Amino acid sequence: MVTVIIWICFAFALGLAMRMIGLPPLVGYLAAGFGLSILGHETNPILKEVAHAGVLLLLFSVGLKIRLKTLIQSEVLAGSLLHMLVTVTIVYLLFINLFGMDSQLALILGIALSFSSTVVAAKVLESKRELRAFHGRVAIGILIMQDLVAVAILSIANGTAPSPFAFSLLGLLLLRPLIYRLLDVSGHGELVILYGLLVALVIGGHGFEYFGLSSELGALLLGVMLASHKRAVELSSAIWGLKEILLVGFFLQIGLIGYPTLEMMENAFLINLLVPLKALLFFFILIMFRLRARSAFLTSLTLATFSEFGLIVASIGVKNGWLSNEWMLLLAIAVAMSFAVSAPLNRYSHELYSWLEDFLQKFESKNRHPDDEPVHIGNSHIMVMGMGRVGTGAYELLAQQKERVIGLDSDPGKVERHRKKGRRVLYADAEDPGFWSHLHLGGVHTVLLAVPELTAKLLAVKQLRKLGFTGTIATTVLYNEEVDQLKAEGADFIYNFYDGIGASFAQNTFAQQKANETK
Repeated sequence: MVTVIIWICFAFALGLAMRMIGLPPLVGYLAAGFGLSILGHETNPILKEVAHAGVLLLLFSVGLKIRLKTLIQSEVLAGSLLHMLVTVTIVYLLFINLFGMDSQLALILGIALSFSSTVVAAKVLESKRELRAFHGRVAIGILIMQDLVAVAILSIANGTAPSPFAFSLLGLLLLRPLIYRLLDVSGHGELVILYGLLVALVIGGHGFEYFGLSSELGALLLGVMLASHKRAVELSSAIWGLKEILLVGFFLQIGLIGYPTLEMMENAFLINLLVPLKALLFFFILIMFRLRARSAFLTSLTLATFSEFGLIVASIGVKNGWLSNEWMLLLAIAVAMSFAVSAPLNRYSHELYSWLEDFLQKFESKNRHPDDEPVHIGNSHIMVMGMGRVGTGAYELLAQQKERVIGLDSDPGKVERHRKKGRRVLYADAEDPGFWSHLHLGGVHTVLLAVPELTAKLLAVKQLRKLGFTGTIATTVLYNEEVDQLKAEGADFIYNFYDGIGASFAQNTFAQQKANETK
């Protein structure tokens, strides 16, 4: 119990310290792990189980937010394999020619360093609410392909193969109605959280491991299976807090792998010089597949890390005597260092792209990827950005009044559902400066911003005024401190949910009462 208390204190103190200086708390958790390692603490089976459960829940929640058909694209399938092939070749030749390294060791290191971190990428995209943005879907698709390759490599390295009965997991498709039904009858309380644990850890995690497959892949695919369920968002929200706590264990565990010496830190720094090259390679490969410079840049930055899967591959090398424990620890430090550098860069990814936009756009293809084309809003007069419950309600009211209204949303699945119901809704990402720069507002005189993120609303207002839009901009807020920021950027009308809900509730109640009295 004392050990757990020490873990919590270190994680909280350093996580808070990082947050106070503007860095993500996960950088503090990594630092806490290294600090505990310096003080002589080691990881133990409990922390390993906690860390593993956190990773499975994260991947399960990622799966809940993606659609499999959006991943089966050339830029994902061919792009991921091409990047891995080039990366392994470069690292292999570099280590052999510059360091005189054994060819088998160089190959293992090349494979280990070719992967990008699924955990960090998913965490970054989720925190910025960009999992369903185009670049987020491409990044997750590439990571899934890398995970599949990692599973195959681990099976070969271990001298084992998936169970002959692994194909029976296809039976999960037949059990899909039952899995859906269990979610329907789980209510809205603690049973929903237990249901998430059952599906992610037991069926997806332990079930796939039992058949010789990756538990991480199982959790992810079970999430994908449930992504089209009407309560997928509720399920994701229910397990969010538990997942965040368990993931602290993952970052602590990385830091607790060993005591970093000065020489190891220097070598880890040199290895991290490969990360920019890795990102550049991703950028040009994605440009080759006709992605816009912005999408290619954001995807590349998300994938600019080394991976926890690389440590798993390296551990097999240690087990088989191909790799020393010193190399294993060095790789762990390099992976942790890439996490620490990647997190703040991704936090300011949109600002970084704005600085580099003119230069990066020179590499764009004239023929754009179909999913990355500019949005044309036709002859609409009112634009609703964000088609959740609030945006949909506004859209319906305006449509009933015969207004020329169009809806925009960054969730492809949501866009598809609205279109099936006959609404004019297009895919667009409010945080995409490229979208705003290519937008022709035409006859639009009013814009309603119903997106939940403050950063998205601030960027939208700023970009609209930058385009010379002189019409009305209305937006929603949750907190009073957001009002001044939005007004400073140029918003005209701001509706606070909490300020207005009481008056609206009373008004509608008395209106209904009067209607009943007149009957």
